[in-house]
Amino acid sequence: MSFIAQTIIVTGAAGILGQAVASKAKSLGATVELIDVVPGFTSPLGRTHVVDLTDSEAVARCIASIGDFHGVANIAGGFDMGTPVHATPDRMWDFLFDINVKTLRCMLAATTPVLVSRGRGSIVNIGALGALHGVGNMGAYTAAKSVVMRLTEASSDEVRQQGVNVNAVLPSLIDTPRNRADMPNADYSKWVSPEALSEVVSFLLSDAASAVHGALIPVRGLV
Repeated sequence: MSFIAQTIIVTGAAGILGQAVASKAKSLGATVELIDVVPGFTSPLGRTHVVDLTDSEAVARCIASIGDFHGVANIAGGFDMGTPVHATPDRMWDFLFDINVKTLRCMLAATTPVLVSRGRGSIVNIGALGALHGVGNMGAYTAAKSVVMRLTEASSDEVRQQGVNVNAVLPSLIDTPRNRADMPNADYSKWVSPEALSEVVSFLLSDAASAVHGALIPVRGLV
């Protein structure tokens, strides 16, 4: 795989997975544009943009400022759980749909037309292996991620004839400091490392995956 002379946009770029994806893309020769909402966010991996991805106008301005690009890794998202569906408060529903679905919708609205106009490009989204079915006390999260997966399939169906690939990876547990802190007795060796997941994301962004459309690819490690 090579991203030489290509520009790759990574959202959620201040996070563990976002940094891993950006690092992998850069190592393959890409110019990386990094987007996150974290104030003052900077990175040696590429140019950074501090943007609220739930603000469609701000996202549109950011993407316009980047100019031409070849791929988009929509890594921004979030997780919460712990309450049954009937007891989940509005703020949790709103949070999980805003951070997982609205951020994706705003990015798709701003980036898809650019890729369609140039006749080639790739978009990779982050679903969740656990959202292939409903899970108790995770209803809002699995609902939000299932929407991400359906939007991936629908968007792919709309633009594949124009040379644009839209796919998603479905990770299980990702080996992050937060997950280790939340599950201190787990066997971390069975989890998916951010670096391993970034390999799959990079493949889907690359020309090697030009024949792959609307795929929801499980990346589960040994879980």
